[in-house]
Amino acid sequence: MAKSRVEKAPLLDLPDDFQVIAPLLKICDVTDSQGRYLHWSQLKWRLPKDQAASIWKAIKFKRMSQYKRLTLTDEAGQPFQYCTPHSMEAMLYQLVKIAGGNVGAIADSVASDNLQNKFLVSSLIMEEAITSAQLEGASTTREVAKKMLEEEREPVNEDERMILNNYLLLKYAEQHKSSTLTTDVILEFHRIATSGTTENNVIPGQFRIDNDIYIEDGDGNIAHQPPDFSLIVDRIQALCTFANTEHTGLNGSDFIHPVIKAIILHFMLGYEHPFRDGNGRTARAVFYWFMLRSEYHLFKYVSISKLLKEKPKDYGLSFMYTEKDDNDLTYFIYYQLEIITRAFDELKRYLDKKADEFKKISETLEKTAWGNKLNFIQKDLIKKAVKEPGRVFSSKAVSSAYSVSVNTARTHLEKLTEMKLFFSTKDGKTILYIAPSDILTRLNTGKV
Repeated sequence: MAKSRVEKAPLLDLPDDFQVIAPLLKICDVTDSQGRYLHWSQLKWRLPKDQAASIWKAIKFKRMSQYKRLTLTDEAGQPFQYCTPHSMEAMLYQLVKIAGGNVGAIADSVASDNLQNKFLVSSLIMEEAITSAQLEGASTTREVAKKMLEEEREPVNEDERMILNNYLLLKYAEQHKSSTLTTDVILEFHRIATSGTTENNVIPGQFRIDNDIYIEDGDGNIAHQPPDFSLIVDRIQALCTFANTEHTGLNGSDFIHPVIKAIILHFMLGYEHPFRDGNGRTARAVFYWFMLRSEYHLFKYVSISKLLKEKPKDYGLSFMYTEKDDNDLTYFIYYQLEIITRAFDELKRYLDKKADEFKKISETLEKTAWGNKLNFIQKDLIKKAVKEPGRVFSSKAVSSAYSVSVNTARTHLEKLTEMKLFFSTKDGKTILYIAPSDILTRLNTGKV
């Protein structure tokens, strides 16, 4: 298999190159005029052929003067580094305005009471769990996968098992957001992510014990060969130390923006590739863990896997640009910031759509004899029933979907049955609640 075709940039040789690049320093910056942080492979065809190498070296000189070096290194001991150009600072500012708040900060039309927020958290974690598994190769429909999670039924194949594992993984990351990162925690993340799967002969919760693992670039070329397996334990410990070190800029510490730090953790787990399989899922879980630990609460609502799945080649390129250009993480950080920004845009559209659906069913119910007798969960169940007449609900599934107890879920369903909006039946000892095919007629005939 061939090595990746991403071209290595011309090397800046100081002081020999300084005379050539000095006149260019006034017109060159770390980004182009549009604020883009371009790799040599992207930049060279945009420049006059006879000046391309010199302009690149001037840009590289500017970048080197702004680099922030990390304690994390590659296998050869060379540090990873990054810089924060103005366009990156602007992206971070916008994200902080959004991600530090609650759901209402993204969609004003969505109420932010605890009940509704709990439902949104559960629903969106399910979405991320499904997409994350599909990104890793799982093949099943979203509808089937979501019903499995809501009804808490056992998976029937490995694809469904991967989805359930991802759901449990994200919930575990949220539950342990106050914990420090340790090797044991990373191993537990991986154990949850891969339990019951056999892809690449993975052993859940154990590091790989050989070097027959490499990452492809999408064209069948080797994009990355992870460090030697014998170094994994020490390198993962160094990563944990970095994660737990204070980078607030206070008390004499260095400052690393929390979003950037989470992205660095994501990258480094991909770089180390410590497991035979499940590295991506584990890396994304650590990313979520650190964002929630840093009190960026809204990150529990966003799905980065959906967007990574759409453009996996761009993800690989950002990874390779970093490795091919002096461990410059800026490429990967920009890519992930763009993904996160788009994820929040998608979240707003999702919430606006859900709010519109909920508003319509609420307006319909306000004109009925039931009026304000129904709470959010009961109204949302009716909304689902209108969209899918004949749908079957169980106390267990409603409990899982809305993060309430089974008894509370049963009470909500019984109330709808009493109102003759649902009807109940038994399957053995389990009571099932069914949305009648004429539920819209029932709603209309109940008008006051």
